[in-house]
Amino acid sequence: MVDTLEVSLKKIKKTADVPDGYIRVSGPIEHDNIVNGEGLRAVLWTQSCPIHCMGCQNPETWDYSKGILVKIEDIEKELASLKGQAGLTFCGGEPFVQPKACKEIADYVRKELNWNVWSFSGFTREIIEKAGGDAFEFLKSLDVLIDGPFILEQRDLSLRFRGSRNQRLLRLEVGIGKILAIE
Repeated sequence: MVDTLEVSLKKIKKTADVPDGYIRVSGPIEHDNIVNGEGLRAVLWTQSCPIHCMGCQNPETWDYSKGILVKIEDIEKELASLKGQAGLTFCGGEPFVQPKACKEIADYVRKELNWNVWSFSGFTREIIEKAGGDAFEFLKSLDVLIDGPFILEQRDLSLRFRGSRNQRLLRLEVGIGKILAIE
């Protein structure tokens, strides 16, 4: 079942309790990944998710108290050490419950490594914009957002970079968050 606007806005505001300068991740950074965006990619798996999609491939990432608390500076150093990557993808968990940390990392890889930035989210772009604040600022730092909750009844393995037919691949205008194209 898809949440109402009111419920989604409450969920997106339930941010992870993470000190400034840190991010809670569910595991190590992946590299040379080809299934979470175009080109060879680094993937950062965030911990914490309020959405709890039925059939989620990562339910172990839901708990806000689990995962590993890591300094953003350490994440940036590790990303800088990776060679041949075209970009960074935020997966989860739900990256938009740690928007400030995710934006800081996104800005770093764009400026220092010249990478593009993608993120998955169980929230729609419209919910993120309506929530505003740090969540919308993170969205504005993205090249691509794959939005919408995974809906088991709409599962479709033929979709590129998506798990269910309701999810959209949105190409965004960096710095503004305006949709340039929908796939």
